[in-house]
This record gives sequence, C-alpha cells and structure tokens, in this order.
Amino acid sequence: MPRTLLLKNADMLVTMDGERREIPGGGLYAEDGVIRQVGPSEELPQSADQVIDASGQIVLPGFVNTHHHLNQTLTRNLPAAQNNNLFPWLQAHYRIWARTNPEASRASTLIGLAELALSGCTTVFDHTYLFQSGNKVDYQIEAARELGVRFHASRGSMSLGESKGGLPPDECVENEEDILSDSVRVIDRYHDASHGAMTRVVVAPCSPFSVSEDLLRESARLARDKGVMLHTHLCETLDEERYTLERFGKRPVEWMEGLDWTGPDVWFAHAIHVDDDEIRLFAKTGCGAAHCPCSNMRLASGIAPVKKYMAAGVKVGLGVDGSASNDGSNMLMEVRQAMLLARLQLGLMPPEGPRKHALLPPSHPLRAGEWMTAREALELATLGGAAVLGRDDIGSLEAGKCADFFTLDLNTLQFAGGMHDPVAAVVFCAPQAARTTVINGRTIVEDGQIATMEMGPVIEEHNRHSLALAASV
Repeated sequence: MPRTLLLKNADMLVTMDGERREIPGGGLYAEDGVIRQVGPSEELPQSADQVIDASGQIVLPGFVNTHHHLNQTLTRNLPAAQNNNLFPWLQAHYRIWARTNPEASRASTLIGLAELALSGCTTVFDHTYLFQSGNKVDYQIEAARELGVRFHASRGSMSLGESKGGLPPDECVENEEDILSDSVRVIDRYHDASHGAMTRVVVAPCSPFSVSEDLLRESARLARDKGVMLHTHLCETLDEERYTLERFGKRPVEWMEGLDWTGPDVWFAHAIHVDDDEIRLFAKTGCGAAHCPCSNMRLASGIAPVKKYMAAGVKVGLGVDGSASNDGSNMLMEVRQAMLLARLQLGLMPPEGPRKHALLPPSHPLRAGEWMTAREALELATLGGAAVLGRDDIGSLEAGKCADFFTLDLNTLQFAGGMHDPVAAVVFCAPQAARTTVINGRTIVEDGQIATMEMGPVIEEHNRHSLALAASV
C-alpha cells in the first residue's frame, strides 16, 4: 500500500501551477511522495496515513536553491574577510577551506541544509570544489540523505594554481586527470535521473580564474556524455572580466561560449556583469542564471540584471551562495532581498539603472513593468529554480509533482497587519522560520524544529571544527 499524506485547511495554498492558483482553504493529497490532488480541502480525500492541519498557515511550494557552498558555514564571519571584495575574500579563505576534513564536511553540510529547510528550501544545489584533507563529495551526499533534503551535489574542481596564473594557492588545486576520473566515479555511483530523484550530480569547475581551458572543455564533454548538468561561476565581478580580457582577449561569456559552455544543460552563478548581447545569447542557447543577491551585496559585486533576464526569457533561479559570503542559509530572506535589490536598481541612473524612461519617476505607469513583484520573487525561488536545475518534477504544487512544500504561520508578530495580501506578506514582511517543511512526502521540519535528527550535538561539533580550522592557518 502507498504511504499517503493529506494537508488540509490552509488559509492559503500557493500552487505556482500553470494558472498560478492561490486557493483559500486549500490542501493537497500525496502518495509515496508524489502529489495526486490539489484543491479546496473539502474536495480531497478526508483521511491519510499522515494528516497536517494547516489552519492559520500559508502553504507554498518548496524553494529551490540553485547555488550554495555548504562547507563555508565553517568560516562565517571570518574577521580577515569581513570587508573584502571577491578576490581578496577568496584568498583569505582558500587555505582554511582546503583543511576541511570529512567530519567537518559532514557537520557543515548538515548545518547548512537544516538552516535551509527551516527557511522553506527543499532542493539544494551545492558547489564544492576543494577536495583536500580527505574530503569527498560522498560525505555531503550521505549527510543530505540522513537529513532528508533533495540534493544536487557537484564534483567541483580547481586546477589552476598561482604558479600557472590562477588565483588559488597551488596547494589548493588538483590534478586534472584525477578530477575527471573522480567525476566519473561520483556520477556513476550517485546520479539519479529518474522522476522525483533525491540525488543528482553536476560537473562544476569552479571559475574562469581557477581552472584551465582544457579542464573546461573536458568537463563539458564528460557531462554531456553522462547526461548531467554543468555549472560554474561567471561574470561575478569586474576583476574576473579583466582577467579573461587580459589572458584570453575575450569577455567571460564569449570565452565560455568558445569552450562549449552554452546550452540548456548549463547554468552560471551570479551572471552580473553582462551586456544585452550576452543576455540574448543566454536566452537563445537556454543557459540559466543563479541570482545570489545577499552575497552580491556583501562582496560589493554588483546587481544582476534579473528583470532583463526575465524579459528576455532567460531561466533564473535564486541562490544563497556560500555561507561565508552571505553568513546565512535562508532562502526566504533571499527571496525578499531579490525583490528589494531589483527595486533599488530602479533608483539608479544609466548605465547601472534602466535606460528607457530613466528620467520618469519609478512609479510612473510607463515603468510599471520594471518593478519586481512579490509573486515574481516567489516564482524565481520555485519554478525558476526548478527550470535552472533542469527539473520538471518540483517547483509547483500540482498533480504529478513531488510533495515538496512548506508552511508559514500567519498569526505571528512578523505578519501582524500584513494580511491584506498574505502571499505578498511572505516577501514584504520580515522572514520567519517555516512551521512545517515536507520533502518527498517526509516531514523534515515540524513545529519549527528539525524533525529528522537532533541538531544540538551537530551545532556543538560544527563550532569545534570551525574554530579549529580558522586557528590552523
């Protein structure tokens, strides 16, 4: 017999389906982690193995995090990196990250994933690219399975050390043959292409300034041979743009295009410093972008042209980015910041801000389409993220999709006075922790607490590793 789940009586259920239905008194019914019915609660089966009464709550599809570095929870708030832009910030961290051992990797993965689940995130892509000190992506995959989070793992890489013109120290990079060989091992062992898969693998060289052209080409070839996706950082800072112009005589996007790094199986983290032609190229080839607003602000990297991406038909999702360039793993906060940052851009003059109608007030009717709305921000975190990761089985609450969702209590201090529009209140009002988070039909957060493991000992262990790592360099 299938295991059944019934959620009922939600004050509001946000489906993100094709009609973008928002159902007062809504609910859903699922069997073995797959949604079978969504609609008014009275139209659903009235019993199930597990029943969640969502009275006084709003229900949303689980958020999809398209870019993270979970091991970086170990180096949050590092004093030497508090006030740096990307390149010196990386140089302050590389040697510490390279000392992350298997125990520290597991603990940091659990910490980051638990924090994400408490913010409504149900699917996480993690970009790990340092595999010294015995660390392997296997430890992260095992931790995600233990906690119960849907996980896209990367076998990332760095191969271009300082002696060869790269940014990382030589002791932090790997041999390219070893990288490719281990990528094959990880894909063959863990990648699951099936509907509802809990584990997938991505090939993910780190960045233009930390890998060779040969590794980028071979990574693309390997990924396509194995049927997995490709990811890297791109156009994050002007320092990166100067690097590729001086080294290759090309802007980053043109350079990557020449290395077979465009297509619907590719998405780039950040993608801030792009021009209109490059946006059109992304749209034409199907490339996606992971927008990381909090990290981009913390490192003074710039503002990604998200509304222009959306208008051009580019796939865009949201990413928390590394917990050392954000210092938090909160997707609901990222949704809010994405909306606010896009609005900040309206107040800037060209070339940073909008060119068309720039002299008119932002609230003028001719500029209405420039505003990022609360519902658009929520769509980036759900359907947008699913599209970026190449998934059609998550991102909305409708029959046939995975039972991935979360609830927020509407009767809280944060939402008081905001019930004129409960859906928009989720974004406009201060973020709060999920009341319930369900992934693949399994309750991961219950009554605002992680339900699948005791987090106290993990926090204690994590803090020991964190302080020891910082003291070791």
